[in-house]
Amino acid sequence: MSMKRKALSLLSLLTLPMVLAACGNSEGSSNGDGAEGKTEIKITWRNTGENDKMTQYLEETFIPQFEKENEDIKIVLSPITASEGDYFSKVALSMQSESTAPDVVAEDSFMLNSDANAGYLTNLDEYVADWDQWDKYTENLKAGVIAEDGSTYAIPGTSDSRGIWYNKNVFKKAGLPEDWQPTTWGEIIEAAEAIKASDENVIPLGLGVAKANGESVSMQTFQMLLYGTQDTLFDSETRKWQVNTQGIIDSLAFIDEVYNQKQLGPSLSVAINSNYGSVMFQDKFPNDEVGMLLDGFWSAGNWAENGATPVENMTERFGFAAMPTQNGGEPPFTTMSGGWTWAIPEKAQNKEASWRVVQALGGKEQQAARAIAEGNLTVRDDSAEIAEYKEQPFIEQATSFLQYAHFRPADDKYPNVSVEIQTMVEAVATGSKTPEEAASDYAANVTRIVGDDAVN
Repeated sequence: MSMKRKALSLLSLLTLPMVLAACGNSEGSSNGDGAEGKTEIKITWRNTGENDKMTQYLEETFIPQFEKENEDIKIVLSPITASEGDYFSKVALSMQSESTAPDVVAEDSFMLNSDANAGYLTNLDEYVADWDQWDKYTENLKAGVIAEDGSTYAIPGTSDSRGIWYNKNVFKKAGLPEDWQPTTWGEIIEAAEAIKASDENVIPLGLGVAKANGESVSMQTFQMLLYGTQDTLFDSETRKWQVNTQGIIDSLAFIDEVYNQKQLGPSLSVAINSNYGSVMFQDKFPNDEVGMLLDGFWSAGNWAENGATPVENMTERFGFAAMPTQNGGEPPFTTMSGGWTWAIPEKAQNKEASWRVVQALGGKEQQAARAIAEGNLTVRDDSAEIAEYKEQPFIEQATSFLQYAHFRPADDKYPNVSVEIQTMVEAVATGSKTPEEAASDYAANVTRIVGDDAVN
């Protein structure tokens, strides 16, 4: 599959206005180019820049096939080039009006419940009930598109898992096994200490802690730790936030141990930087300057042939281990899963045509093609059996982690709580607060956000 960038097409995409006029007033109406007599369906997603994989996938793989098979529909690409937080704000704003709402929108699964509660999204219960492909989707991933009211508001577009990337060259120098799998948090610390002892110029362990890096701190760092304890972030049965738990203290204590007590993490100039990810994954890790990184499967895309830092023999150079629970036992491992979804705004004017597009985006071959293009996991069981998909580096390990997957709370207060998590983690990593102090402030702030009756 060609990943060659189309410069002229990118230029036209990035200059598309955010608030395009609505496509039309009725199904099958002549939208845009009246001579064509086609229904225009506008797709909006977050464009990440010059090498945006979604742009490449839609232009080169999806649109040619879809428009050939659906001659009455024309796909109009309307990406938003923005930071993650700005994207959420701009999408929400666009969905408030029929004149600006896209027809199909990429929703991060962690914002889905909030946008559904706000009335921005179409309830898809009746759509998926009549869709003969819905049972092909990985069952536990469907939880990520179900809102607080129990209804489905999107279909999964990508999935992911998280674990510990480790550098085999660094491990070998430190006397650690190349086929490494820790069974407790303590064994991670022991490996980091061995790396530090073998070479003081190598960063033993990287954990994302900068509030500037947003949701990744909540999900890749804090919740990967918290769900390895006996506690959870949110009780879905009582619908209460768990703010006074030992698991929170223990998770923060691990971060404190890495960054302060044993100084096993990167310097704060690297850690508290919005470019933390690119510095660690595209520079230091492939250059054998980092031993371990707690992060997602998609990070391997940095080292692919068309990635930012191609590494020819990445499976020989690097490993991807499951994140152990705090003390091992059952379950032995944990991971967080999320990903992007495809939704239809409530104010979209061509919902039946939009649903046809969403169905096509969710097809067996298209799901595999997108996952390969973006370096993510497919959300369909049958797509996972396609040979090209199965040949991806580390795909077997990343997929196996999903059996231990946890998901962010389906509660519209989660985005606000996540900001408090990020603040708490950064405070501990920088040493400005002890784990106990940061946890206490977190409890007070979350209580203020959700109310006294919604916390334990």
